[in-house]
Amino acid sequence: MVVLITGATSGIGRSTAIEFAKNGYDVIITGRRQERLMELKDMIAKEYQVRVLDLCFDVRDEKQVEKAIHSIPGDFKRIDVLVNNAGLAAGLSAIQDGQLNHWEQMIDTNVKGLLYVSKHVSKILIENKNGHIINIGSIAGKEVYANGNVYCATKHAVDALNKGMRIDLLHHGIRVSSVNPGMVETEFSVVRFEGDEERAKKVYDRIVPLKPEDVAETIYWIASRPAHVNINDVIIMPTVQANSTTVLR
Repeated sequence: MVVLITGATSGIGRSTAIEFAKNGYDVIITGRRQERLMELKDMIAKEYQVRVLDLCFDVRDEKQVEKAIHSIPGDFKRIDVLVNNAGLAAGLSAIQDGQLNHWEQMIDTNVKGLLYVSKHVSKILIENKNGHIINIGSIAGKEVYANGNVYCATKHAVDALNKGMRIDLLHHGIRVSSVNPGMVETEFSVVRFEGDEERAKKVYDRIVPLKPEDVAETIYWIASRPAHVNINDVIIMPTVQANSTTVLR
């Protein structure tokens, strides 16, 4: 069994790679930070005795995506699961104050990046006549919150693409699922606030958020259902969070 995970250098992606490796999967890990990929590759290979292939590329660049996916050697091309995890938030501003570079970064990563990877990997799954695509969305793809405008729009797009992909790939026998987390303590807020760790820390102040491992376990559970079962959509939240903006502190 082989799983390909985008955005595997930190957070949910990293934990997902470890979770699948624990369960005997060979793992293809992708990301932009080569050092982190190599560290994760070495750790997984040592701890779980599975094969690991690292692919360093930026999902925003379609040519890089195509080259990387086409470089996957034959034995790794028996991909059973694709986890479209790469994604980010940039900024937290009202629409009239939004920065164009933030908007483009989110659209290029969260929407176009997911599309590029899905396009090339789905062809492999179709050829294999087997596969499961699991898209990592967000509670922001189910509701909209103040100053989250473009980020929420990109995650609503992921929600729509998840449904569309399920229809398009149905007659190929490929399952398509979505996992939509609430607050997870990762690098998410540090990236959103451009490295401002103090501001990021306040997001999780006085609460117990989800851990990346919580989401990774849910992703693996979805992938491990019997072949006749497809989990279409999951929303996973910390107990202290009722919706995007209602949090018990």
